Amino acid sequence: MEHVRIFSMFDTERDADLNRLLLAQASDSCSEFKVCAESPPASLAAREDRVRQMIRDADEVVVICGAHTEGSALLGSDFRMVIEEQKPYMLLWGRRELMCTKPPGAKAADAMYSWTLQILNLQIREALRHFKFREAPDGESKRRPRDANAAVGGLVRESVVRGATLSAVPKVLEPTT
Repeated sequence: MEHVRIFSMFDTERDADLNRLLLAQASDSCSEFKVCAESPPASLAAREDRVRQMIRDADEVVVICGAHTEGSALLGSDFRMVIEEQKPYMLLWGRRELMCTKPPGAKAADAMYSWTLQILNLQIREALRHFKFREAPDGESKRRPRDANAAVGGLVRESVVRGATLSAVPKVLEPTT
């Protein structure tokens, strides 16, 4: 199976350790995704154009949420580009011991998922299965729904009803020093 290419979006000032954990999980043999790009530093020249291109090149965006995510203006502008590009995305609860916040621009209905490799693989696979452009038999591309992320949340609720084991309690890998 080909790995899903994700763009890892995070608060570069406070949550770089969480991105390193995601990179480690991507190299796990059970992982169904690879990180093709990650949030660049604020000092990058032509940053907005570069971030927009990285979002377009990825199949999906994983937003790693930390305690200060809602206060990050840089992450907020990056997340706005995800919405504009209509990319499927998932919000990942980054720190088990803290109350994590959503990025500016996220909807109240957007789910923030516990961080386990199993949940990452499931959510990434489900989002792409339902929202990736596919070729229709007549050669025209099918359109992606406008609110792709809300539909993914519905899929998760459906999975829970059917007996899947998705924990409501945030679980993450602890940073190693």
